[in-house]
Amino acid sequence: MNFGTIGAGTVAQAVAGHLVTAGHKVTLSNSRGPDTLLDVVTRLGPLASAGTADEAAAADMVFLTVMWPQVGDALAGLPEWDGRILVDTTNAFADLEVETASEFVAERAPGARVVKAFNTLYAQYIAADPRHTEGRQLLFYAGDDEAAKADFHTVADGIGFAPVDAGSLRDGGRLMQIGGPLSALHALRQD
Repeated sequence: MNFGTIGAGTVAQAVAGHLVTAGHKVTLSNSRGPDTLLDVVTRLGPLASAGTADEAAAADMVFLTVMWPQVGDALAGLPEWDGRILVDTTNAFADLEVETASEFVAERAPGARVVKAFNTLYAQYIAADPRHTEGRQLLFYAGDDEAAKADFHTVADGIGFAPVDAGSLRDGGRLMQIGGPLSALHALRQD
């Protein structure tokens, strides 16, 4: 499985770092172009590359890591998703009233199998080694596609997190969004 990021900030670099350490190829992208990411991919190592958003979005599993106001622009004009997995790491800083942030994202990425994850953790907990002597960092995720959630679970477990299925995009998304009971819950699972 190959991976991509739409956005290349702190969260994208943290996730990419874990993936590269586990032996996976990752294509990072941002709105400023691949040339602006040369230092980042050099630091991450030879399994990391810089590409356009279209190139990153062609991966089997793509992490959307932009700030909330950029979600629409980041997803606009990308090629058809054709069932690839889009992991939404964003947090909505606006009242959506009728839908969760990931339902909003899913509407803007037709054909993607959306999984919500990494949004409940502060970046420092994502970047740090998720394995501790006391246990592994819990990582909540939600989605409507069971196969996509199973694939995500396998990847998250493989990079060291203790993944926990929080349910559907609507119900789990509500638990995970800012103000929800799982938001900013940093806990370890004892293995």
